Amino acid sequence: MTQTNTSISQLNGHESKAEAPKIPVLSLEEGYAYFEGSVVPMSEAKVSVATHALHYGTACFEGIRGYWNDTHQQLYLLKLREHYERMANSWNVLRMHPKETVDDLCRITVELVRKHGYRQDVYVRPLTYKAARTIKLTLSSLEDAVAIYTFAMGNYVDIEAGLKVCTSSWRRANSNAMPVRAKVTGAYINSSLAVDDANAAGFDEAILLTHDGTVSEGSSCNLFILRNGKLATPALSEDILEGVTRNTLIDLIHTEFGMTVEERRIDRTELYASEEIFLCGTGVQVSPVSSVDHRQVGSGKPGPITMKLQELYLAACRGENEKYRDWVTPVY
Repeated sequence: MTQTNTSISQLNGHESKAEAPKIPVLSLEEGYAYFEGSVVPMSEAKVSVATHALHYGTACFEGIRGYWNDTHQQLYLLKLREHYERMANSWNVLRMHPKETVDDLCRITVELVRKHGYRQDVYVRPLTYKAARTIKLTLSSLEDAVAIYTFAMGNYVDIEAGLKVCTSSWRRANSNAMPVRAKVTGAYINSSLAVDDANAAGFDEAILLTHDGTVSEGSSCNLFILRNGKLATPALSEDILEGVTRNTLIDLIHTEFGMTVEERRIDRTELYASEEIFLCGTGVQVSPVSSVDHRQVGSGKPGPITMKLQELYLAACRGENEKYRDWVTPVY
């Protein structure tokens, strides 16, 4: 499957075969969760209305996907350790000291997913939160707790047709006002406002700009553009969350295409002059963009580089490429 210095003309014949988008619907009466140090029925994983994290957004989280491979009869968790290592960095920002280590959480997650017996793609949501019942505005000296739950989930955006996106009137939170490199729950009101307005205006997703007016990221995903045959993505200095998928794709692009991704400032108008744009993240995976602010991107259809990258990425996620087997953790 290795591709080196792949040309656009070589990719034009690719056709994606992704499944139709599905919106996850959760039931608190189904499945199990890790809660207060043990695995319990999901219906018992509840917090008090007085919990600090509920009032002030003092929690951090991750999103981890698991991919079912029917041929292998195996479920693979993608970049499990990398996600928990990032969550540990988020703990540090919020002055958290949970009793569970990264090793503990990797083991607990595999056991929790295995207990469900899934034979389909899944999503895992770990959460570390200030569990104290208090309304005091503080981070220090509060009890920290970890919860993990999981559910079946396929694609929740259309990764085939191309997304219609807009630039949001809401600016990305500045790193001097909010710890944007930590995946903190309270910060996601910024994303919720942006994507809700975008959806109300008929768009699939929003792109947030920095306070300087340059491109930052999507509402909950990173962004790449192809211009003049070169791939670029906003630099870490652009108030982005340093995405696990983003870093993975930078490496994959170098290995498979022989291309180096430029990490730099991207102006809003560069979006309108791009040959291809795609969003990436645990949720959106690798999702092509067909238009920005009602302006067609390239041909208006998913681009060949994007779709070939999507194919390579998803094959690796399902354990189909031995070169990338260290990306995944088998459940069974």
